[in-house]
Amino acid sequence: MSYDVLVIGGGPAGLSAAVNVRARGRSALVVSNPLEENPLWRAEKVDNYLGLPGLSGAEMLAAMRRHAEQAGVEFLAGKVLNAVQMPDAWYVSVGPDMYNARAVVLAAGVARGKKFAGEAELLGRGVSYCATCDGMLYRGKPVAVVGYTDTARQEAEFLQKIGCSVTYFDRPKQCEIRGDGRVESVTCDGRTIPAEGVFILRPTMAPTELFPGLAVEQGYVTVDRRMATNLPGLFAAGDCTGGPLQVSKAAGDGLIAGQSAAAWAAAQERREKQS
Repeated sequence: MSYDVLVIGGGPAGLSAAVNVRARGRSALVVSNPLEENPLWRAEKVDNYLGLPGLSGAEMLAAMRRHAEQAGVEFLAGKVLNAVQMPDAWYVSVGPDMYNARAVVLAAGVARGKKFAGEAELLGRGVSYCATCDGMLYRGKPVAVVGYTDTARQEAEFLQKIGCSVTYFDRPKQCEIRGDGRVESVTCDGRTIPAEGVFILRPTMAPTELFPGLAVEQGYVTVDRRMATNLPGLFAAGDCTGGPLQVSKAAGDGLIAGQSAAAWAAAQERREKQS
């Protein structure tokens, strides 16, 4: 099937991009995992989205999905296995099926590597990947920062400044997070501490295998002010383009990427008619 824009990822960035594509009268297909697998879905509360404090991640993501559906965005559950650029379009395989689009928006978030024991089960219940996003929820409480990046210590210092009691683990080989419904403790390389929050800060993995030749910097996709990558017709938005890893930033990225992708699709259509 053919679309003007194919969006990879159904989080805030991808949904924002798709809505803005539709606002310009262009067709949009979002390929993504189920909503329940998005990290935002498991956030108990999001307090840093302007005008809508206190919503759970599930409430916020469900509202965004409804908005996109009402705008006429089409959805496909699945995983993109391959993407090939041809002169006329991008050809994207999802499972056994092939789709083509004049433009693609990459908004698939970041790959976080192998998870620790207890990490997936307690995500949004004390486990977080962003200190600046969720730190205020743990003010005055004991937290652990498990850092694998050059900026992890800075995030630990941020948590300390806002009143968290911070224990920092520097690139541990093994960790286990324990708790009955919520984080209660963390053990890294044999050391166990009580904690109500665990911030796991890993380097990202750029999707260069899916898009050979895609320019990245420090693991993040390189984009210009239009959210355009170095590959013609490919745009990127959200966490995959770098921090801050917050909903409002992702939605703004998606808006720009969606507008840019729609404009690219319109220009491509004009070229097709002229040829």
